[in-house]
Amino acid sequence: MKPIFSIGHFTIYLFGITIMLGMLAGLWIMTREAKRKGLEQQHMLDLALYTIFAGIIGARLYYVVAFNFEYYMRNPLEILMIQQGGLSIQGALIGGALFGYWYTKKKEIPFWRAADTFAPGIILGQAIGRIGCDVFGIPMKNIYPWGININNQILHPAQMYEMLLDLILFGYLWRNRDRIQYDGQLFIKYIVGFSMNRFVVEFFRTNPIIFGPFSIAHLTSVGIIAIAFIAGKIIKRKQENLQIDVANETAAVRNGEYILIPAIAAVGIWFYYFIHGTSY
Repeated sequence: MKPIFSIGHFTIYLFGITIMLGMLAGLWIMTREAKRKGLEQQHMLDLALYTIFAGIIGARLYYVVAFNFEYYMRNPLEILMIQQGGLSIQGALIGGALFGYWYTKKKEIPFWRAADTFAPGIILGQAIGRIGCDVFGIPMKNIYPWGININNQILHPAQMYEMLLDLILFGYLWRNRDRIQYDGQLFIKYIVGFSMNRFVVEFFRTNPIIFGPFSIAHLTSVGIIAIAFIAGKIIKRKQENLQIDVANETAAVRNGEYILIPAIAAVGIWFYYFIHGTSY
């Protein structure tokens, strides 16, 4: 990871800064949505903060188990060394979702309504956080101007591919957040959309291969999409049978919000290439 500055033995890394900025942006979006949906903002903020920690644990555990299990079994203390890298966003989603389900049941918060509240903020936070990620893509077979020169190899800027796809998904979710047919639908769309994004970007990354060109992250994405589709049908049928009213208050989209997405993309791309340079 790229260090920015150090205080004694404590080092601040670029990825940590962009993750923090992504979290703050996501929390801002979430509190706006909580107010619109009539949810207690303090309860939702507590849920968000606890879920972030649960997501970090899930991200680390999934990475350990799925990507380098034998190594970590030989070196168990290394599991705690997350500052050296090794987090899986898919593991974070699984861990965060499981904790969120438990916490909302305990606090009697409607889980699927809360999940819809979180969805746009999560994907916006992921897009911003990806700017500082130092997991680059595979070498380019043909050299394109947007390639990144890392150790005399021209690599795909996989982080930028994912950031752009995530911003597109954020725009879609933000535009359609008041058009859901059942509580949980927006979250399901987020899960499916992000898994599709990751499936595409994974072709440009290096991860353990399962078969052909498909990696373990491809397999995880397909599994998450299948589960999300099934869950969506079950949730919709259950809410229809119970005649549960959908939290579908009108959400006006201001013109400035349309500018926000390309602005984040432009600043993110500029900053990324300012830090890393290009292939030329």
